[in-house]
Amino acid sequence: MAVLQAVRLKGRVHSADLAETLGPDPGEIADIVERLTGSGLLVGGATLRISLSGRARLETLLAEEREGIDPAATAAAYDEFRAVNADFKSLVTDWQLKGGPGGAPNAHDDPDYDAALLARLDEVHARVRPIIEAAAEQLPRLKAYAAKLLAALSKVKDGDTAWLTRPLVDSYHTVWFELHEELIGAIGMTREEAARFGDAQ
Repeated sequence: MAVLQAVRLKGRVHSADLAETLGPDPGEIADIVERLTGSGLLVGGATLRISLSGRARLETLLAEEREGIDPAATAAAYDEFRAVNADFKSLVTDWQLKGGPGGAPNAHDDPDYDAALLARLDEVHARVRPIIEAAAEQLPRLKAYAAKLLAALSKVKDGDTAWLTRPLVDSYHTVWFELHEELIGAIGMTREEAARFGDAQ
């Protein structure tokens, strides 16, 4: 399930990048990908993507997973995440545009401005960690998101600030988006349904 879910969340992904994001031995991931491609659940080529039958199989697996969790505890974790998510979205907007929506692009030529935003990122990270821990009590595989967020944060703190929002890699924003998707799915909602409640990423 982990491989199918990772491919679904990323849309299209190179096999090497998939192995990196999932963490285990690359050879093990390659074997799983080969089996899933052979059975038609994944579509291979230059990049991997999930097939319609793969998506249907994944939905079945996720529904079975949800049967073993406490819906109230999962919903509580998601509610806590929503508040932090709003602050993270605001932070990302301010990182990209000075003055927020409609503002001028941030040229990152003001160290004090950027430092203040990175301090806000530390606060967001401190708040999301216990939420991930609570969600992982219901879905243990979500624990991996704590390590992935920390890895991206460490790169940002080491000066490679592109790892805050860089697409197509496991940047802080990319991992956050995928965590959000996981939590939406864990409570049995779709992103479209979440968006109607103002929770779109």
